[in-house]
Amino acid sequence: MSTMTPWQQFQNRQCHAPALGLTLDLSRMHCDQPFLEEMREPLRHAFEAMDALEGGGIANPDEKRIVGHYWLRAPELAPTPEIAAEIRQTVADVKSFAAAVHEGRIRPPSAERFTRVLSIGIGGSALGPMFVADALGSPEGDRMSVYFIDNTDPDGIARVLEELAGQLGETLCLVTSKSGGTPETRNGMLLVADAYRQAGLDFAGHAVAITMPGSQMDHVAVEQGWLARFPMFDWIGGRTSVLSAVGLLPAALQGIDVDGLLSGAAACDEATRKHDVRQNPAALLALAWHHATGGQGRKDMVVLPYKDRLLLFSRYLQQLVMESLGKQFDLQGRRVDQGLAVYGNKGSTDQHAYVQQLREGIDNFFVVFLRVLESGGSTLEMEPGVTAGDFLHGFLLGTREALSENGRESITITVQRVDARTVGGLIALFERAVGLYANLVGINAYHQPGVEAGKKAAASILALQGRIIAALSSAPQTAEAIAAQASAQDQVETVYLLLEHLAANGRAKTDGVGETAPATFRRC
Repeated sequence: MSTMTPWQQFQNRQCHAPALGLTLDLSRMHCDQPFLEEMREPLRHAFEAMDALEGGGIANPDEKRIVGHYWLRAPELAPTPEIAAEIRQTVADVKSFAAAVHEGRIRPPSAERFTRVLSIGIGGSALGPMFVADALGSPEGDRMSVYFIDNTDPDGIARVLEELAGQLGETLCLVTSKSGGTPETRNGMLLVADAYRQAGLDFAGHAVAITMPGSQMDHVAVEQGWLARFPMFDWIGGRTSVLSAVGLLPAALQGIDVDGLLSGAAACDEATRKHDVRQNPAALLALAWHHATGGQGRKDMVVLPYKDRLLLFSRYLQQLVMESLGKQFDLQGRRVDQGLAVYGNKGSTDQHAYVQQLREGIDNFFVVFLRVLESGGSTLEMEPGVTAGDFLHGFLLGTREALSENGRESITITVQRVDARTVGGLIALFERAVGLYANLVGINAYHQPGVEAGKKAAASILALQGRIIAALSSAPQTAEAIAAQASAQDQVETVYLLLEHLAANGRAKTDGVGETAPATFRRC
């Protein structure tokens, strides 16, 4: 039995990162000293693997690639002078380009200056930049307003373009795709370019590419004479690209402190390189995940930031964590079905959404609370001695206590305020925790075969749709008959679903489903 007082026990479960102004509190997690001892050797190997990664070792064995997102905020650690120079030059180019745009030295063909930024991307090319923009933006203080297109939904794209109606002439368009051939990004670019044409504007005079040198998009940007091109590096994955040009360029244009983002991430990297687990918040975070889930993803991670500015953090973490850790096979090729599901909203909205289930429903989760000490905004008292910020903080502590009373585990991360340095630090903290956890469970955190499988399946579906359109005639036919003509007899269900879609969008005609006869389809 412990001889420590409750206060001593609480203090013993804290990890402070003073340079970052961050504290990790594991006092409401049930991982005890025997567990930490049990994990000592696996964690030592994880530290060694992370050291090798940062040293330029092959971290993605499937693709024989190095992985170097840590060098983005510490180029002096890059394994070659050439990589270090590339990083420094890109940051300098981002800053000088943003300054030239703000000062009107880089301007649109038919307006005095650019006032808005439209960023087109998907996945890591959108989620990170969107999180940073929302967390650090200010309607009053932003140098430029930022808009995002992050899907191939034509209705969603139309809604964004409606917001920019009459303002495209002052809108700078960033198109972000590593390969240059990502369908969602390409489709968004083509629809936006068409909107510029319809407005009588030259898209190339408003366009900037963020892509790998030599990619399809890079060639297009050169051929069409786009305003600028910024590199994506082969050694950076999309989900860890937010502190490269992918996230730094839109942030700089918005007027966000990119040096603060980078310095916060660098400070967190420094703190989380330590092999002393009790002084390493990322290592403790990874160990807590392992303990809570049995190292097999048995529980979900619910991210609850009690700050509106951090609303999009859970969406950003969904990709970072789930794409990195959701793997069918381990590094030895054994089937392990690993993963860690992430979801979340914000406090105290969650009080009125799903906290009821968290406290009294199925115990299949652990919570990560994000606690921000500075309230910001008005200090008006809602009642004697109590501000709106006090209410928000009270709801966080109350929810944490209510969950703990019912045996529900939680982690609390406390930061002083939401500024660029803090956001950079949080990004780096979870990047490191993901890398360490992946090593603890023996998986490759840096590939995404499931994503590639989905892309290939989608391509085959679109090829089938082409055959279906060719098989349509003026005479009504059933889906089964059309499938036979399209050499897809074993895909009748998919054929029918594609025909439904075509008919709903005026590209086929249908006689509908009768009471006794199947639906028929014909050419328009």
